Amino acid sequence: MALQELPDYPWDLMAPYAERARSAVPFGDTTGIVDLSIGSPVDPTPGLIRDALAAATDAHAYPLTVGTPALREAIAAWFERRRGVPGLTVENVLPTIGSKELVALLPFLLGLGEGDVVVHPRAAYPTYAIGAAIAGATALASDDPAEWPERTRLIWLNSPGNPDGRILSVDELRAAVARARELGAYLASDECYAELGWDEPWDAERVPSVLDPRVIGDDRRNILAVYSLSKQSNLAGYRAAFVAGCRTVIARLVNVRKHAGLMLPAPLQAAMVAALADDHHVAEQKERYRARRELLKPALESAGFRIDRSEGGLYLWATEGRDAWESIGRLADLGILAGPGHFYGVHYPEHVRLSLTATDERVAAAASRLRAFGDSL
Repeated sequence: MALQELPDYPWDLMAPYAERARSAVPFGDTTGIVDLSIGSPVDPTPGLIRDALAAATDAHAYPLTVGTPALREAIAAWFERRRGVPGLTVENVLPTIGSKELVALLPFLLGLGEGDVVVHPRAAYPTYAIGAAIAGATALASDDPAEWPERTRLIWLNSPGNPDGRILSVDELRAAVARARELGAYLASDECYAELGWDEPWDAERVPSVLDPRVIGDDRRNILAVYSLSKQSNLAGYRAAFVAGCRTVIARLVNVRKHAGLMLPAPLQAAMVAALADDHHVAEQKERYRARRELLKPALESAGFRIDRSEGGLYLWATEGRDAWESIGRLADLGILAGPGHFYGVHYPEHVRLSLTATDERVAAAASRLRAFGDSL
């Protein structure tokens, strides 16, 4: 697939359902739509991060593509403290302009092209396949390393997953790395929701990183971990993310990005340093999401939905055993907007994704409507 053949943006298909939800007046509740379709943070950016941004606005010089020494050191220290990944140096990390641009451009940046295969999860963030298309490569949805073909050049993992909240164990990560080594492929793990583990054992244990020594030992060759501060620090508007891992691959990315002028603005780099150094605001935000999840999950179940996976991350992956578009319509008639499983590949046509990124009041309104609907069944 060439660049000019990219599909239309799928979320445009949601417009009639959004209008349907806005016009719904469920059970006498006139408070309006509850939009749980897209995971865009609604809570304030912590003050310490905004203060750091404001203090760094005298940004008269071009920023460094590789990031300031302070930022790169903060990323490496954060990986050791929060992800159990010791030994990273400044040469193993690179800030990016949000994580989506890296996901979309990584196959191109790595030199993939026609005849190459990019593997991604069966339930997948669509940009993995779009990145393959931009490079002219072929995307393959598969969770089974034994299925990954010889032409595989890049493997995407996603843990916790979007949309399904699936968390990969150390053993599952190790098996994926072993197969990547056999194929001589790059492996990139999208770990943007790693601070948000919910169900056992992840309510007490750290969600493992692909860079964890239990997974790769001391060999980071061709292995990358991608992370974003959008969700844990409410920095979606800052476009604050980074990648870490194999220093040889990082050096290649740096070289291409220097030529392309892809660099994070200096004030945002200062804000990231502040965010990475403070764990308190992350714990506070997790508790907000936990409270919303504990309200929304049983309400969905009372309305006839089954929650699958969803042991981590920002979403509930739900099904009522019917086509997702029909479920989207039924939810819209309650004034609730969700995302159809069709947007995340062909394998889950009966699932819908509901985000926890709505205010407490909006989540409470959705839960009330769902419970009332359940009572009427």
